[in-house]
Amino acid sequence: MIGPGPYRRAALALFVAGIGVVSALLVLSRLDLGAEALRLCLQVSVVVTAGALLLAGLFVVRISDDRRQIARSEQRFRRAMQDSAIGIAIVGLDGRIMETNPAFASMLGYSRGEIEALTFLQITHPDDLHIGRETMEGIEAGTVDAFQFEKRYLKKDGTPVWSHLAGSVIRDDKNGRPLYLVSQIEDIDARKQAEARIAEAETRWNFALAGAGQGVWDLDMRRGGTTYSSTWVKMLGYEDGELNGDPDHWLTMIHPDDREAVADADHEHLAGKTDFFEAEFRMRHKDGRWIWILDRGKAIERDGDGRLIRAIGSLTDITRRKETEERLTVSAAMLADEKERLRVTLQSIGDAVICTDAANRVTFMNPVAEKLTGVSGEAALGKTLGHVYWAVDEETGHRIGVSRPAIGAEVPSDQNSRAVLIRRDDTRCSIRQVVSPIMNERHEFCGLVIVFQDFTDARALQRQLAHAAAHDALTGLANRSSFIRTMEEMVDQARKDATATGSSGRQFMFVDLDHFKLVNDTGGHAAGDALLKRVAEAVRGVLGPEDIVARLGGDEFAVILKSGSTASARIAARSIIDAIAGLNFTWDGRPHAIGASIGLAAINSDCGEADEIIARADAACYAAKASGRGCVCVAPDGMITDDRSERPLAAAS
Repeated sequence: MIGPGPYRRAALALFVAGIGVVSALLVLSRLDLGAEALRLCLQVSVVVTAGALLLAGLFVVRISDDRRQIARSEQRFRRAMQDSAIGIAIVGLDGRIMETNPAFASMLGYSRGEIEALTFLQITHPDDLHIGRETMEGIEAGTVDAFQFEKRYLKKDGTPVWSHLAGSVIRDDKNGRPLYLVSQIEDIDARKQAEARIAEAETRWNFALAGAGQGVWDLDMRRGGTTYSSTWVKMLGYEDGELNGDPDHWLTMIHPDDREAVADADHEHLAGKTDFFEAEFRMRHKDGRWIWILDRGKAIERDGDGRLIRAIGSLTDITRRKETEERLTVSAAMLADEKERLRVTLQSIGDAVICTDAANRVTFMNPVAEKLTGVSGEAALGKTLGHVYWAVDEETGHRIGVSRPAIGAEVPSDQNSRAVLIRRDDTRCSIRQVVSPIMNERHEFCGLVIVFQDFTDARALQRQLAHAAAHDALTGLANRSSFIRTMEEMVDQARKDATATGSSGRQFMFVDLDHFKLVNDTGGHAAGDALLKRVAEAVRGVLGPEDIVARLGGDEFAVILKSGSTASARIAARSIIDAIAGLNFTWDGRPHAIGASIGLAAINSDCGEADEIIARADAACYAAKASGRGCVCVAPDGMITDDRSERPLAAAS
């Protein structure tokens, strides 16, 4: 309730004064001052009294008006507080919430009754309790009358929400002592989350640049020179900003042998003669070593006279690629016919980059990745990685995991060398990939960076080289070195099988052609080569798919039969002799007839080493030739026996 105030006290004083005047007149009337004087005093008294009463009435009206205005102001404040979309709270100096509006209660998921039973300390995030302590100290000291800061409050369900708090201190008019605080609380959680997403995107972008060996440069003549991205200057061993400034300084860092060509390409583009600037060159690292660079850029703004104002480009570290090219060039010296193909393959290889977030959704793809996967970046954005990128092991068909790897874990090198990318149209390409996790400053997993390269042609070349190293170039059969390795494996396996199961092992044949020299002497080596191909086809044709056939050199062939039976081996040997004898070979219109002699030797636990088996079979074959050719001799346990019954009469001589 509002007190009397100065106006009411003044009116009361005048009223009392009026009564005093009347009383004085009554006294004077008793003193017999005369009728005229008494009348004059009475008139004055009446006027004074009436004036006092009128003034008192005016004061009362003024007080009523003041009360109505104060009530209306308080009502407007309450209405504004209730209808405000921003939270408002009246808070005691002890942090107790004295009164709040529905917006603040709703922001934190409470009713007004529930939140007014709490203190601000109870609804503040534990990590932000320190925020505002200095403000309260300043309020108590009288140095702070208004304040604002950002902090997190806790909703009723425990969820944190970022808020901006701005408030004023209400003080006592007489002594200036703080009475309570009036605070406005605005929900800024969406803004904070957007800032966090921007920071995370920047972190992911920097990881992508570093993983791909790329940096960015920005030449702006209005700002006085060139600036470089932090990822790139760190790759060159410098600190942020250390290379910024002089737009021509980068040319001084280029290898002398490359500088002229790079400067020419730069001047051509600056003059507007080329659409893009592109060059490969060596740049000096701060520690003195040379790094190979692929520089691509473009002028994006020129003045009215065509002079450059701004250009932007990328710098890619291609040192590893250049080193790989050099090593592969040396390795391909013995394969002159493959050298150009390999060079073209390496020239076409580029790094493809895909980035994901913590939920394994695609957030970035570069153009090379779009080309290799067959999916555009726009279509891939926001999709899970499996919709865009699916890598499997070429041999097992199992997926090579690119979800969240363990910290410090790497894809096994043998698995990486067999990686195959399966596109959405079911086409495939062999790749080499590197998968790196993205961790933020709190060591939390934020996503992945996948860097991969098209390795299809190089891997096909590897298969060709491996095949050529193990097979005879003329006949396509296994060559001598690979056959010896197979023999050694068979001998070891025969010993293991004999120990485990008592198996009898396999049979080895040494096949030597009869009368082949005559074909070479009469028809030349071209005729001999053609005949050797026919012989290889004939031998392969009469044997089973699990039997192994090799050309040891010249007109000598070798066979390892799946069967360990000597009887089965004799039958197979007889089939080979008949097939070779039955070849209808003609060269330059002249028919040629050849035969074959075969020596047999067992491969078992007691047979000795591989070279001993081959020697026994060779000796048996020599015995077969000595016995008239076209027949089979068996050399069991190191003893050579002549099996004349296996020699057809037509072949006897």
